[in-house]
Amino acid sequence: MHKGHARRSIGDLCDFFNGNGFRPPDWSASGLPIIRIQNLNGSQNFNYFDGTPKPKWIVEPGDLLFAWAGVKGVSFGPTIWPGPRGVLNQHIFRVVPKKGIDRYWLYLALQVATRRIEANAHGFKASLVHVQKDDITNQVVDLPPLHEQRKIAEVLRTWGEGLDKLTALRSAHEDRLIGLRDSLMARASRHGQPVCFGDFLTESRTPGTDGATARKISVRLYGKGATEKIELRRGSANTRYYRRAAGQIIWSKLDFLNGAFALVGPELDGCESTLDLPAFDCNSSVNPVWLIEYLTRPSYYTRQLHLARGQRKARRIAPDDWLASPLRLPDRATQDRIADALACARTELSLIDAQIEALTRQKRGLMQKLLTGEWRVISEKELA
Repeated sequence: MHKGHARRSIGDLCDFFNGNGFRPPDWSASGLPIIRIQNLNGSQNFNYFDGTPKPKWIVEPGDLLFAWAGVKGVSFGPTIWPGPRGVLNQHIFRVVPKKGIDRYWLYLALQVATRRIEANAHGFKASLVHVQKDDITNQVVDLPPLHEQRKIAEVLRTWGEGLDKLTALRSAHEDRLIGLRDSLMARASRHGQPVCFGDFLTESRTPGTDGATARKISVRLYGKGATEKIELRRGSANTRYYRRAAGQIIWSKLDFLNGAFALVGPELDGCESTLDLPAFDCNSSVNPVWLIEYLTRPSYYTRQLHLARGQRKARRIAPDDWLASPLRLPDRATQDRIADALACARTELSLIDAQIEALTRQKRGLMQKLLTGEWRVISEKELA
């Protein structure tokens, strides 16, 4: 252990104050916003409390919070609250550093403790983590002197600021891509020929295997693509599956209205699905990349309610009804130009994603080294 360092539990470094269990009768149209777990993830959808709060419920901008019940890797763990001033809901602690503890360093130490807690979550806690206060306060960390805490915080804050800038850049590029896509699609559609989807698509029903042996495909919501489905248990040998091929369009009958469309990629060639995820072969008059860009626009899929059958929570789209629905199809050359332009824009996003991933790995590695005491920062005084 380095000179001046000590091993201390999280409970030795700070105090934890739990939020209040605000119920619907406590809500009002004005007052202090009630800070819930969803607000820690950026949601600006607040309920309000206009009563007299206890001082321990009050949260100020810059306060350190810890969600002790949430989704692993998403909503569980520490957050520095950006504002506004509000009152704290249940399942969240307000964390107050003790004397000699830097707040941002403590926030980073809590991130390390969070990863330990999540790694030990098993069974029903594997995705939804729900812990007791002692599970947090008993975590042991390396405690450097205050001046080193501040230096560690300064170093890691630099990486955090870099990630914030890259995230903002990605958001701007994504907004630009969406605007470009919508503009190009609208302009091309005005000059397109009126057709039905069935004029250039054919449903594929190539027999596959069964639920016990099939490599299964899963389609994400909101145009986020498709992936191979990983199952912990084998499916039923009595369920019939159909083989899917690269270049096909695939969507979900149940989540059509939520943008569950994808283009089957080469890595998914040979995967299978039931008829609940129908797939379609394209003829030469349509560019599949253009088509998936067309279909995954919210302005398209949210307006197809008239095609749905069934009750509100089980609305399904039948392939035959969809194939008979109309659109205005631009010529193939126009489709190709649009597809190429949008592919370039998506490549830019992928490059930024790679930078974000690399910087995140660097920060995580630095945190592991600096916050466990394996590496230490050298002060200017020591260098002199």
